[in-house]
Amino acid sequence: MKKKILLSVVIAGLLSFGACKKALDYTPTGVVSADDLKTPAAVDGLVTAAYAAIGNGDMIGHIYSNWVYGSVRSDDAYKGGGGTGDQGWVDDMEHYNTVRPTMDAFVPRTWKNLFKSISRANVALRAVNALTDAEYPNKKIRTAELRFLRAHSYFTMKRLYKNIPIFDENATEDEIAKTSNTLSNDEAWNKIAEDFQFAVENLPTTQAELGRANKLSAQAYLAKVRLYQAYEQDDKHQVTNINQTRLQEVIALTQAVISSGKYSLSPDIADNFLAETENGPESIFAIQFTINDGTAVGRLSFEDGTTYPSGAPQYGCCGFHAPSQNMVNAFTTNASGLPNFDSFNNSIADLVNGTFDVRLDHTVGIEGHPYKYDNTKPFSNSWVRDPGVYGNFHAMREEQLSTSGSYYKLGPFMGTAKNYDVLRYDDILLMQAEAYIETGQHVKALPLINQIRERAAQSTGRLKKADGTFPTKYNVKPYSAADWTPDYARKALQWERRLEFATEGSRFFDLVRWGIAEKTLNAYLAVEKNRRTFLATAKFTAGRDEYLPIPQAEITFTNGLYKQNPGY
Repeated sequence: MKKKILLSVVIAGLLSFGACKKALDYTPTGVVSADDLKTPAAVDGLVTAAYAAIGNGDMIGHIYSNWVYGSVRSDDAYKGGGGTGDQGWVDDMEHYNTVRPTMDAFVPRTWKNLFKSISRANVALRAVNALTDAEYPNKKIRTAELRFLRAHSYFTMKRLYKNIPIFDENATEDEIAKTSNTLSNDEAWNKIAEDFQFAVENLPTTQAELGRANKLSAQAYLAKVRLYQAYEQDDKHQVTNINQTRLQEVIALTQAVISSGKYSLSPDIADNFLAETENGPESIFAIQFTINDGTAVGRLSFEDGTTYPSGAPQYGCCGFHAPSQNMVNAFTTNASGLPNFDSFNNSIADLVNGTFDVRLDHTVGIEGHPYKYDNTKPFSNSWVRDPGVYGNFHAMREEQLSTSGSYYKLGPFMGTAKNYDVLRYDDILLMQAEAYIETGQHVKALPLINQIRERAAQSTGRLKKADGTFPTKYNVKPYSAADWTPDYARKALQWERRLEFATEGSRFFDLVRWGIAEKTLNAYLAVEKNRRTFLATAKFTAGRDEYLPIPQAEITFTNGLYKQNPGY
């Protein structure tokens, strides 16, 4: 499957990236330097390299997949794999109380990988800035794209670590060395927003090449920044105020995207999880991956490469990312086709006789149910690596079938050319609904949330078993205006986000943004540890566990200029 997209293999001849001792030490190196790249074609190559960088994470240093940081750290999933000692760093994060600033994978590696992507954007910006508009007619557009990419990486860092150093392409090495991570929360969000605002003002609505940011994707991302910024936090990460002005910005920005008519919900939510239907009407901005592109294995995504069913012969590794019983229970519905808000977790969901939201079978591998829409190979409990510890459920949204043209097995690990959606239209609808609810306009949120539910109810076309029957009894209905109070609307919005993005890694960040992480996660653990005894010592500590620690190596490298996050 060769995709005609922006991220081509020309970057290989332009730049290669070496190792570095510390993140701020990182300088792209290779056979040519940025100073040698004076032609528009060469500078375009640097821009392409910056696009590539936002997809250059790895299996223990994620920068786009959030199955560890956003799913396992929430109530959506367990680590999975071969017991608690397998990828013990993730077990530490699942237990919260054992996360250490001195971890040698994930926390420091993600920090470093994100700064590599920021460095590539800044290198390209310096090269672009060195050319005149006459020499480089695309200068303004490429500058806007690069600032979009830089802001994307800073946004990712800020959601993970909160207190981060922020600098641009004009900073000298000496200035970077003196840049601390002590900006106020609001100042940091505003710096990220400045890059997105520049992109909004200077990008076209449509780009000729797939994968490039455009004006609407910049508006969508700026809306996301302002939504997070609206929930103002104190130094202990507790929400102290919801800024109404910021929420009005969210409404205006999301409305610009909606009113453009360029994007829409795909008819079937499955289209978001298949390589064969990527870059569809719902995808607003995606990290592009390729296969059969003239290189040895293609440009593949490996961050989810350990999350395939371990016991399935067509895969073989490694069984990580196991949906929690709590999350499966959350998909249950009542006789009215609505969520069981208050009683969903009182007992184990009855998968045979109970009724469920359709999205369950788009999310969870369950015994006898089609796995990833292939009814010739239904999921089997024998595929689960360690059911005694983690139960028999398996994640499947980000995984691809071994028969997919996007799939490639490299040793024991799986890579795919499936794009990674950073921004989707369903997220835009729910962001706007959230802003309406928190500004006292909850009535306007109802049709937005019901669009999501109605699409979910219709997404059954790929779910039938080989005998033509459905594996689950589905019952999904829209919410009624008669019951739509402000409190009910808020509860519905939060529930809808959980189901719509289940196991995609949004859950933990949503809980932190809303200021309910400690309450929700400790209530989850109080019940779940009786079902899964490996969680017996897990406890979320407010004022610490909302964010990852700043890597100790970075604090040491800066001679204490960087300050550690509270509680670590």
